Amino acid sequence: MIINVDLAAEVPIYQQIRDQVVEAIAHGTLTEGSTLPPIRTLAADFGINFHTVNKAYDLLRQEGLIRLSRKTGAVVTAAATDQYLPSDWTAKARTLLAEAVARGIPADDVLHACRTLLDSFSATQQEDKP
Repeated sequence: MIINVDLAAEVPIYQQIRDQVVEAIAHGTLTEGSTLPPIRTLAADFGINFHTVNKAYDLLRQEGLIRLSRKTGAVVTAAATDQYLPSDWTAKARTLLAEAVARGIPADDVLHACRTLLDSFSATQQEDKP
């Protein structure tokens, strides 16, 4: 898996790392049992503080998408978890949709974009199944 970080972006670096790992899981690039680069290695590769990478990994752990241990490092876990509630996702979606409305994006365009993105994740996962 390749992670790209834009040091000049408005999105915090830890959020960029977290988001790219989530997308890689959704696309099937990372599956259950996949290992992520060690925190210090990833930080050194980008020339950033290791606490930044640690924050991204900790968010993923809190969301139940990875498990962290000293022995195995960061490992992708099963997607289903009780740690991350649908209400958490709904709150994020609500804010994103509110932004679309505030910017005057037509509902049909928002729905089309959502369907296209969901289909892209589904298509990738279908390709991986025998």
